[in-house]
Amino acid sequence: MCGIIGILSKEDVADRLVDGLRRLEYRGYDSAGICTIHNGALERRRAEGKLNNLAAKLVLDPLPGTVGIAHTRWATHGAPTEDNAHPHIVGDVTLVHNGIIENFKSLRNELIAQGRVFASQTDTEVVGHLLAREVEQGADPKQAVANVLPRLQGAFALAIMFRAWPDLLIGARLGAPLVVGYGDGENYIGSDALALAPLTQKIAYLEEGDWAVITRESIEIFDLNNHPVERPVTSSGVSGAMIDKGNYRHFMLKEIFEQPVVVAQTLRSYLRPLENQVALPDMGFNLGGIKRVTIVACGTSYYAGLIAKYWFEKFARVPVDIDVASEFRYRDPVLEPGGLALFISQSGETADTLAALRHARAEKQIIAVVVNVPTSSMAREADLLLPTHAGPEIGVASTKAFTCQLSVLAALAANLARANGHLSADEEGAIVKHLTEAPAAMNQALGHDDEIEAVAHLIAPARDVLYLGRGPDFPMALEGALKLKEISYIHAEGYAAGEMKHGPIALIDDAVPVIVIAPSGPLFEKTVSNMQEVQARGGKVVLISDAEGIAQAGEDCMATIEMPTVHPLIAPLVYAVPVQLLAYHVAVAKGTDVDQPRNLAKSVTVE
Repeated sequence: MCGIIGILSKEDVADRLVDGLRRLEYRGYDSAGICTIHNGALERRRAEGKLNNLAAKLVLDPLPGTVGIAHTRWATHGAPTEDNAHPHIVGDVTLVHNGIIENFKSLRNELIAQGRVFASQTDTEVVGHLLAREVEQGADPKQAVANVLPRLQGAFALAIMFRAWPDLLIGARLGAPLVVGYGDGENYIGSDALALAPLTQKIAYLEEGDWAVITRESIEIFDLNNHPVERPVTSSGVSGAMIDKGNYRHFMLKEIFEQPVVVAQTLRSYLRPLENQVALPDMGFNLGGIKRVTIVACGTSYYAGLIAKYWFEKFARVPVDIDVASEFRYRDPVLEPGGLALFISQSGETADTLAALRHARAEKQIIAVVVNVPTSSMAREADLLLPTHAGPEIGVASTKAFTCQLSVLAALAANLARANGHLSADEEGAIVKHLTEAPAAMNQALGHDDEIEAVAHLIAPARDVLYLGRGPDFPMALEGALKLKEISYIHAEGYAAGEMKHGPIALIDDAVPVIVIAPSGPLFEKTVSNMQEVQARGGKVVLISDAEGIAQAGEDCMATIEMPTVHPLIAPLVYAVPVQLLAYHVAVAKGTDVDQPRNLAKSVTVE
């Protein structure tokens, strides 16, 4: 997900723009750039790779100017080269863009036929040429933007400057987030509140189709039909200190160790321990009438949904369908009116999930959203908003957002079970008790960090790794494999343990470590029998279990990782810790970029 920041000030802005880009690094990127207006000219610096490369250029070749835009790019159209890096300059127009212009090829062919020459492979440059053409034909910036925006199909957030209007910034959004910020004698634009945190706490979220004309003294907002509109100005409540690594080597490690606190914060919003009850926000509808739940998500959030499926069906006895968001609309799902469609997203801006939400809305579903950004697009479009309280998650690989999602989903499952009459007061009280024990158990799990780091050195040389689990531990195996793939670049797959003999067991040899997630309990013996099938074929096993499980089955394992003994309900929250730490330490051992792994973005705002 690309990052955007713009500042219109009375002082030079380059240093603050670069600082803003640093706050957006968590989104993932492969190039960066900055452009200002100085002495009537558009001045630009761009660089491939990390932001430090751009900062080094600015040290050697400073960039004055009191108005500027800056960008971190995650490549969609065109390779991550300096020519394709933003900002793009076309004539007297410069712009940055997050998203994708789906009809850029037809627009590009139209412009080439008129003799216009392109300097990049990006879809973004098309927008620059359209705007430049309008200006060359006599339009002012507002007219140019109003004329061009209707021609763009796809998703975009744009920040635009015009050389001849150095006291002006224009921003626009459709399908990608954008906020404006209000200062004292200066104003701002950014991808999110975090980008603007040290600059201002006064922000307004542009709504779908909005565009804004920004000067030093005012911000004028127009809707999709070019009508002036007011958008609420709120306090973001986001602090620049939230993105400090503290004493941790990486953001990912810091966020793993934050989990007991943020899970406790999240659960505090959904549990009433004194009354032994689960509480949800005021809904305005009755969960007791829900006959089917449809869960839609991507990546790690999808695995949280898979675990929730077990909970919903076990406790509430409600059938659950679950889909990867990018597939959901295209299989033309059958959705009976009045069903609950549940969308899970860290950012609340993931393009596929947001599109699926709108499809479900059109099919008359009740929309529930589990999201970490309560001001996001999904949050604003929900009938039932279920916020997590993870705080900003900077590492690209999701950790604390995942366990906070699980906390909310467990509470929702209990609430749905109570509404359906499948949960007695005593059973609800037991669930509340177990959930309140989760943060302490997670803290105990973190106490095994050194042990997990030692195991990581056994895994790091491998080219392939398998993860096994049964029941809710099967999605945890999928999540463990995803984490390892994401940040260590080792090929890893997660399987239901009973499926090993239906094909994957052919992969087993002494060079393929097998991570088995098996807390003691009703599924333990069956999981161990599958583990022993692996060992009988020379497989090297790492068993993650509690003391009882390790005592029973750990003897012939390559290594064991001991977890506290916990109730099966909270086992996914606790066992998330070792699979996250294992992936982290393997990546560190391999020397990869843990917080910003190659090719990945924090939030995917294009389909």
